Amino acid sequence: MEEPRKKQPGFTILKNDSTSGHGGYGVGVLSLENVSPVIVDVAEGTAVVDIAAMHARSEVEKGIKFSPNKEEVVNGKAYWLVWVTIEQLQTGAYYAGVTACEMIIDREARRGYKLLPEHVNRMDKSLKRHIIVDHMDEPSKIVLGQFLKQHNLGMWNASSEKLKKELLGE
Repeated sequence: MEEPRKKQPGFTILKNDSTSGHGGYGVGVLSLENVSPVIVDVAEGTAVVDIAAMHARSEVEKGIKFSPNKEEVVNGKAYWLVWVTIEQLQTGAYYAGVTACEMIIDREARRGYKLLPEHVNRMDKSLKRHIIVDHMDEPSKIVLGQFLKQHNLGMWNASSEKLKKELLGE
């Protein structure tokens, strides 16, 4: 008997803010509670939240040996790992930081390309409310923009004009 598929997790929304004014322990510390990894499959034109990517264990990364050299992954499939940070304000939540990192994966050869320092730095930039998507291909930007918009229209509408313009030209 086939087991039903588990429901994919949604975005992580900030539960509690250690910097909310009490001035105690944890002030100035960035919390990973409000960042979610989104995997954009370039060829399929799809985007999904895959929380396992926080530890490089997403569905597409499982069983892959990564190299920092693109030349080692000649028959690879392109993906974008996008770090999406959500900030909760009194007026509601919005997409505060969105940064993309390239990945190329050859499932048959069990080899992949990614720059781990870039992935870590882009996650940090997302947490610090940066928008870095200008290096993405146009179709992938549209897929990501539509995914974020459909996931939560209110958060999309409350997001920066820069994000909306860079992803969907709005």
